[in-house]
Amino acid sequence: MHVVVPFAAGSPKTRLAPVLDPDERLGFARAMLEDVVHAVTETGREPTVLATESVDADVPVRVDDRPLTDTVNDVLSSADGPVAIVMADLALATADALETLFSADGDVVLAPGRGGGTNAVVSHHPGFRVDYHGVSILDHRRAAREVDADLETVDSFRLAVDVDEPTDLVEVLVHGDGRSRSFLEDAGFTLETSDGRVSVDRDSGSE
Repeated sequence: MHVVVPFAAGSPKTRLAPVLDPDERLGFARAMLEDVVHAVTETGREPTVLATESVDADVPVRVDDRPLTDTVNDVLSSADGPVAIVMADLALATADALETLFSADGDVVLAPGRGGGTNAVVSHHPGFRVDYHGVSILDHRRAAREVDADLETVDSFRLAVDVDEPTDLVEVLVHGDGRSRSFLEDAGFTLETSDGRVSVDRDSGSE
């Protein structure tokens, strides 16, 4: 199985701007990428990072600055076997969670994200294509039906959490144990509980 990890290398994670400056957002995005790559390699597979510009990595990197849907569909159309697409911001991903995805039955296997996104896909079907616009999980279910592919959905908390918003940092600090959590802790982020709600706070001296 060929595993591809798309990564927006230029100005990633702009929705984290309220809590991280541009250099920090890049550093945090790289930390999440490294966590995902490590989790994939722990399953015994070597991923390819599909980056919008050149990045240093311990695994192969393919540079393609086209929109995500176009680059992933190019990979799918040229593949001679099953392909897995795993997003680079799954900071909680583990080898066990990914192995469940990779070994699931189905011509097309989807790991939904929160809010209607698609955080990971495995395609064994040569006719399946992705569309990451809009409510992509619905689009991918429809795309699988249109090519008569058997569809399987993996219900996984660790694959459902993609880190886009400041509130998502809570999950990394609570459930993470890799580079992403270390990055946030080194940057001064801590958990704060108020009125039964958990949020993140940051030591002003670390900004």
